[in-house]
Amino acid sequence: MLANIIYFTVFIILVFVLSIAVKAITRGVEAKQTIKENRNLDFKEQNEIQSQSQSLEIIDQIKELKKLYKEGILSEDEFKKAKDKVLK
Repeated sequence: MLANIIYFTVFIILVFVLSIAVKAITRGVEAKQTIKENRNLDFKEQNEIQSQSQSLEIIDQIKELKKLYKEGILSEDEFKKAKDKVLK
């Protein structure tokens, strides 16, 4: 009888420990997924910012070329070539 009580107590403790372990593993997996999603979002945002930065840089270069063309420093042919080079 005493052996049965000990076996039952050990079984209850084992079930309790396993339930805690399952909860911990589940939390870990969820945290890992959340971190992965956040990294993906950060990567996408970084790409968007970089793309916008490149677009602004191209616009600034074209404006500078247009300014040089209007001032007569660049000929029309030179302006077109430089603009095509910037846009490629």
